[in-house]
Amino acid sequence: MTAPDPRTGRRLDARSLRAVAHPLRVRILEVLADGTSATSARLAEQLGESTGTVSWHLRLLAEHGFIEEEVGRGTKRERWWRRTAVQTVLNTTDFADDPAARGAVSVYLQELLRLQHQRVADSIAAEWEGDWRGMCSITDWNDLRMTPAQLRALNDELLAVVARHVPGPGAVAEPDARPVIVQIRAMPRAGGA
Repeated sequence: MTAPDPRTGRRLDARSLRAVAHPLRVRILEVLADGTSATSARLAEQLGESTGTVSWHLRLLAEHGFIEEEVGRGTKRERWWRRTAVQTVLNTTDFADDPAARGAVSVYLQELLRLQHQRVADSIAAEWEGDWRGMCSITDWNDLRMTPAQLRALNDELLAVVARHVPGPGAVAEPDARPVIVQIRAMPRAGGA
């Protein structure tokens, strides 16, 4: 999932958060993240789940507006699903006073982190050729000291830099362009004083 612009994305409320906070539903959204469409049977095969289970989760994701049926494709028995164009925004402070929602936040974030880690591990393990070789960058600054306002400013600046490289609607990618992973994690270090 990309880092959406909090001013234009769909802000998750407790109900929609609980709908998406399930490991299989997060994995379904990951498969459909790059504009891919799929049927429940294809997703079930790819995810190692039963078609009935995947179909149930697809209906729940559709009910909450995370995915939609691709109209005009498939048959009555073979429905094709795709992600909606609206990005989701999770602001964990929205759930500070809701213990049930905090559990859903934890499940959702843990699954997102697992998927992000897997993307990086897959990229590192890949056999890149030509100009793509050596393009990976993993950087860690773990000795910074900041106030909450400074950290917020840093996060805003980092998101702005990435946003400048996100193609607009209808943009055509260069012929040698590939999907690229950009992950930014800037947060207070637990246990640090």
